[in-house]
Amino acid sequence: MNSVPGHWWALLTSGLWAQNLAAYLLGSAVVFSVGLAFERRMGSLRFAAAALVPQILGIAAALGFLAVARQTMGTWTQEMSGHVFLGPSALMTGATMAGTAMMPTLWRRRVRLVVFALLILLALYSGGFADLVRLGAAGTGTLLGPVLLGRRPRFGRPVSSRHEGRVLIALLVAVSAIGPVVAGLTPHAAGPLSVLRFLFTNIQPLDPETLQGLCADPRQAKECAAAQLQLRAGAGGLFMAILPSFLLLLLADGLRRGRRFAWAGALLIQLALSVLAGITIAGVLYQAAPDTAAVEGIATMEALGYSHPVSLVLPLLLPVALSILLLIARPLFQVAVPPGAYTRLASQVFTVGAVLGAFYLLAGLALSGGFTPVPGAAELLADIPDRFLPLGYMLDVSPAFFPQSTAAVLLYEGIGVIFWATTAVLVLKTFLRPALIQHHAGAARAREILKTQEGSNLSWMTTWPGNSYWFSSTGEVFIAYRVIAGIALTLGVPVGPGSQGKAAFVEFTRFCTGQGWTPCFYSVPLDLRDHAVSLGWGSVQVAQETVLPLDSLSFRGKKFQDIRTAMNNAAKARIRAEWTTYATAPFSVLAQIQEISEEWVADQKMPEMGFTLGGLDELNDPDVRLLLAIDGQHRVHAVLSWLPVYRNGIIQGWTLDYMRRRSTGFRAGIEFLIASAALRFKDEGCQFISLSGAPLARVNPDELHHPAPSGPETAGGLDRLLDWLGANLEPVYGFRSLLAFKAKFQPRYEPLYMLYPDTASLPAIANAVTRAYLPTINVGESLALVRRMFRRPKRPRAAARRSLAAAPGARDANGHNGHNGHNG
Repeated sequence: MNSVPGHWWALLTSGLWAQNLAAYLLGSAVVFSVGLAFERRMGSLRFAAAALVPQILGIAAALGFLAVARQTMGTWTQEMSGHVFLGPSALMTGATMAGTAMMPTLWRRRVRLVVFALLILLALYSGGFADLVRLGAAGTGTLLGPVLLGRRPRFGRPVSSRHEGRVLIALLVAVSAIGPVVAGLTPHAAGPLSVLRFLFTNIQPLDPETLQGLCADPRQAKECAAAQLQLRAGAGGLFMAILPSFLLLLLADGLRRGRRFAWAGALLIQLALSVLAGITIAGVLYQAAPDTAAVEGIATMEALGYSHPVSLVLPLLLPVALSILLLIARPLFQVAVPPGAYTRLASQVFTVGAVLGAFYLLAGLALSGGFTPVPGAAELLADIPDRFLPLGYMLDVSPAFFPQSTAAVLLYEGIGVIFWATTAVLVLKTFLRPALIQHHAGAARAREILKTQEGSNLSWMTTWPGNSYWFSSTGEVFIAYRVIAGIALTLGVPVGPGSQGKAAFVEFTRFCTGQGWTPCFYSVPLDLRDHAVSLGWGSVQVAQETVLPLDSLSFRGKKFQDIRTAMNNAAKARIRAEWTTYATAPFSVLAQIQEISEEWVADQKMPEMGFTLGGLDELNDPDVRLLLAIDGQHRVHAVLSWLPVYRNGIIQGWTLDYMRRRSTGFRAGIEFLIASAALRFKDEGCQFISLSGAPLARVNPDELHHPAPSGPETAGGLDRLLDWLGANLEPVYGFRSLLAFKAKFQPRYEPLYMLYPDTASLPAIANAVTRAYLPTINVGESLALVRRMFRRPKRPRAAARRSLAAAPGARDANGHNGHNGHNG
């Protein structure tokens, strides 16, 4: 299809033809694969609509875009104006993207992310008309899929987890690295970003007539040899030509893993490219001035069709934009390695470079007859640095000699390839090394005190990233805190000898006052709350901790019927409870844990919470135990993490933190794992397990084992505000459903309080607590949260309301799984 007027049927029939036999065979295979995957599930009529509508609208969108862009991006649109589009690629792209509406959330997002990344890359860098048609068809299919299934399409959900943010930024960096290579290897690439191949790579197009004329002049023998070398460069020469893109791809893998070193490396490369882009832009603007001769290099781009300054300047701003993005996203990349790792890496890289340099010198002398002109030791020695850079990258200065024989070419090209391949392996090894647990100054000292002294059931959370540490004058007590907008927000009680806790409370308060901060103790038990109240502090209950004593635990009687049913059903399904740690778990298990986590996060409408709610990053701790529900096919159905609770050097209990279940897995997996863990810990001699706390949720005061707070020190109005907030946040995060789920285990309820020195500081404290739990929330997400809070939910039937707390895996009226998430 190359024109529509008078041939409107070409919008449909273009998808039924191909340019040659190979295209017919490939297209038939694609149609068969996509049709087999989706036609039976969607139905014939829906599948036909999912294919034809995106085909038609994709072509129309591409033509409309060209008509609008012709005035501002003339070069690109002129290149595509005569292109022909044939084949079923748009048909099947649209059908595939429509079919993703039927996929589970995680796979739906994965397929859409990969497909759109590929199509956008081709459209921006290759820039063919077919690329635009496929991109338009993909967008149409994505919107059409939910409509065909009777749902409204949902638009752009914000990033809701640290891991997801890392993956997206890594993908952007990877696309920015691959795109210029695609443009450099694609004949007649005319995409709006194809000019970046001159910035990212050293793949230069060669004109045969120009090369012939160059080599006909004896005075330009060196230039002729250099051009011939690049023309005949094999895999080694091609690798060295795309070296910057290779390095960015390598660092993109580190960004995906959250590595700080990868972030710094990617930022340095983007900043260097930004400087080169600035020089290029300055040259473009200077050349555009009247009576100005063409700048060398710019003239080459003009000869290839980049004549308009805007078509050059805008693409060259991409590395600047990526640099800004990396700076903004710096908090996502905090994973470090043990001290000395990168010192050893630098030493290893230097050693490899020195050995290869010496080998090149000796081998070059032995093969000197294969070079033109024949080099001596001084020439070979001076040429060593260039062997580790792309061909001709040193300011386009021609080398002093060129290889002619096969052995000389292999030596000339191979040294750089071996060096960078070895460097890549060494860097990847650092990315795979376990993360540094001691993430902050004083963390190792705090962890030692935590293991040898006494804290609360939540004290292990003080070892998580984001906390700073204050130590008492005796050096035996520490308090974990984070300063947010002038509020020193602590996590739990002072950790250390119990007799020094009250003194440490007063000393830390003075320390904060001296720093100009307002202290706020968060998630502390009743005894510290009583001490603070005696000093004139205010308090409010913010959570309800559920503790399960193990001394008399048996899971017998009618009240534990659901728990016994879960364990019996697990046995019938041959699902077992398996203990492990993140560091020792097989890769297949870790991949499934990540898949379960990302699936849960993808289903949420709001960002993943932090502070007292652990995520994937907090699992990577050798002292944290993981309990998995695994079947005979090694499929993970659910996962729990348990944090140790030390008392004077002995583990006396464990606290539940991370708690997630596969949506299509064993429904009672969480109940089964908690019961299995309780029985195992009882056999190990532990005294209790804590099912952790449910924020903004509480049970009836009559059910508590401690009296409800009373007196002038309680903020009655604040209590009512928190009750209202908990009720309105229930459809979003389901904290009350979580507390109701934990009631199945008949726990003891322990209130957790927030302590504050002055009522006037409550607005600032509320802001600090919100930012601690939701550090990445933006304005749009905040507005979405407010809308969901004030949206009136549908009233469930009475029977459903009565069974909510009892049914394994039950969902509340808004569809949220009551226990497929965090504790805190």
